[in-house]
Amino acid sequence: MTEAATNAAAADTRLASFPPGLRALVCGASGGIGSALVRALAADSRVAQVYAAARDPDALVGRFPAARVTVLPCELHDEASIAALLRGATAAGPLHMVLVASGLLHAGAALQPEKSWRALDANALAQAFAVNTIGPALIAKHALGALARDGKSVYAALSARVGSIEDNRLGGWHAYRASKAALNMLIRTFSIELRQRNPQALCVGLHPGTVDTALSKPFQAGVDPSKLFSPTQSAEALLEVLDRLTPADTGRLWAWDGEPIPF
Repeated sequence: MTEAATNAAAADTRLASFPPGLRALVCGASGGIGSALVRALAADSRVAQVYAAARDPDALVGRFPAARVTVLPCELHDEASIAALLRGATAAGPLHMVLVASGLLHAGAALQPEKSWRALDANALAQAFAVNTIGPALIAKHALGALARDGKSVYAALSARVGSIEDNRLGGWHAYRASKAALNMLIRTFSIELRQRNPQALCVGLHPGTVDTALSKPFQAGVDPSKLFSPTQSAEALLEVLDRLTPADTGRLWAWDGEPIPF
């Protein structure tokens, strides 16, 4: 079997636990992991349509196969924009997968991971929470009720191992850790309500590993090269994790290798 055929066969089975004709929405599709998720989904034979959402949809034109991917605008800080996105993405029917791939760790001098509590800044905290917590929460507000009921469906947001309260033994990175920990709590809370309304649906957090993207670029010096993943590697691993999860696994944070991470 050729490498292309092997990859195609793997793609055919990556989402076997989901209904055929799957419709997926990826928010944050302009980022490294987000765009890789869109490409992986568009290559899967079980996927009927992928909706790729980004603040600047024009920047996505030509990056994905037009027949399988619909590009839509979404401003993470604007709930009206999020509501409009979900109306557009559900025009053809409910969604089987909503993936939130946005995230913020640093933004020039205005936002850098803090090494001490003395570096805390109100504006930096607000910025981290706006992107890492509030945006995904507002997407969930409009997306959870739009998940399909004809089989397995999932809302998943990218979180991080450093957002684990129990696993935090180094301190620092206060705004990023706290905003991801808050996201984890929201995921747990959403999952309880979702289980009552749509028993086959999952609400989970995903830790993508250390991925070679702009987010991690300034912090890669001490990373073992074998543990630095390409966006494609991470995206494919995350989809395989989602395929293995069952409704009993809802409300938790899952790493790229399928292992649970404590909140």
